[in-house]
Amino acid sequence: MIRIAPVGRALAVVAATSLALTACGGGGSNTATQTSPSAPASSAAPATKGDGTLTLGTLLPQTGSLAFLGPPEFAGVDLALKEINEAGGVLGKPVAKMDTDSGDTTTNIASQSVDKLLAQKADAIIGAASSSVSESVIDKITGAGVVHFSPANTSDVFTTINDRGLYFRTSPPDKLQGRVLGDLIVADGNDTVAIMAMQDSYGTGLADQVQKTVTDGGGEVVERVDYDPKAADFSADVTKIKAKNPKGIVLIGFEETSKVIQELVKQGLPADKHKWYMVDGNTSNTNYVKMPKGTLNGVKGTIPGAAAPEDFQKKLLEVNKDLEDFSYAPESYDAANLIALAAEAAKSDAGVDIAAKLAEVSKGGEKCKSFKECVDLLKAGKDIDYEGVSGPVEFNEAGDPAVATIGIYQYGDDNKYGTKALEYRTGNIAG
Repeated sequence: MIRIAPVGRALAVVAATSLALTACGGGGSNTATQTSPSAPASSAAPATKGDGTLTLGTLLPQTGSLAFLGPPEFAGVDLALKEINEAGGVLGKPVAKMDTDSGDTTTNIASQSVDKLLAQKADAIIGAASSSVSESVIDKITGAGVVHFSPANTSDVFTTINDRGLYFRTSPPDKLQGRVLGDLIVADGNDTVAIMAMQDSYGTGLADQVQKTVTDGGGEVVERVDYDPKAADFSADVTKIKAKNPKGIVLIGFEETSKVIQELVKQGLPADKHKWYMVDGNTSNTNYVKMPKGTLNGVKGTIPGAAAPEDFQKKLLEVNKDLEDFSYAPESYDAANLIALAAEAAKSDAGVDIAAKLAEVSKGGEKCKSFKECVDLLKAGKDIDYEGVSGPVEFNEAGDPAVATIGIYQYGDDNKYGTKALEYRTGNIAG
């Protein structure tokens, strides 16, 4: 079956080929590009073959405000590579991997890590978890002709960013999570809502979508505070919320949310009197366990991604027996598998060639669910459609999944949300 690839990304991949020989640091324009369907994906770039060994780099949080997401993300990549190499590797050779720390936006760790990965000739880099961190290094990665593939970026910015056709993600943009969360808040009877959101591309973008959905649903956002996540104290921000006495309070942030929660309780806005809602950046099974029992009881949070099957969770625990959270492990696993399959389809480990085949292996062909099953089909000359653990993962022209699932979770008396969602809602990214 022949499929048509968007000319915008195809031309961008060609452009990246010429850029691959020069370093491109930060300071890119991050301007939007328009795309439209046109030439076949196979004509997107000349075959540049690479060095014959697919080399993956990980840029995932070992430290910083999203460090709790690191273990499941690393485990997802490690499990995929274990299975890929057991199946014979890519292009007849084992896949090589290098792990690095993404840190967060308070440090320069991510930029230093990317420099190391590029020096080691990484063909694709999986990460970062933080949208703001990815935004800070995307020019450096894509300017080197390397695939930048995040399992957890949800900022809407990446849908239109100038990525030279080399950026992809297995997590959906926040327009879907924002719609699901906003609908949930209104359905729970909250006609007055306050939003506290960290001030960056992730927090502001998600807050905008939640606010729009709540308002469209008949609710009123009576207060919105966009705060500095590095602030030492959140008392003044919470005082603004308290003055409006909202029924629902939306907390959009990362690790600093624990300080916000302490202030909410201190000022008489506990979760048993005002309904709290959280998002993927702060819905954690580890960040709040030392708080008094029941502090988060009944609090709901949204996390992109379908349910991680029990057998998949067991395999992850074999990779890392200490896992307490599986957030974004499926998306990380799928990212590694898709990159490997695209390299096989391109018969090249070069980043620009991989990018030209990623959409092709994600949709339209014979469905398959594992690297071995899919690569056997490719070797038999078949067109494939990789069905991921995180969902169908069918890339649109922007490198976003066209359809995605959002899980709705609820905290118990132990200040954990566990691993099972109350429900899952699937929607089209385009709305």
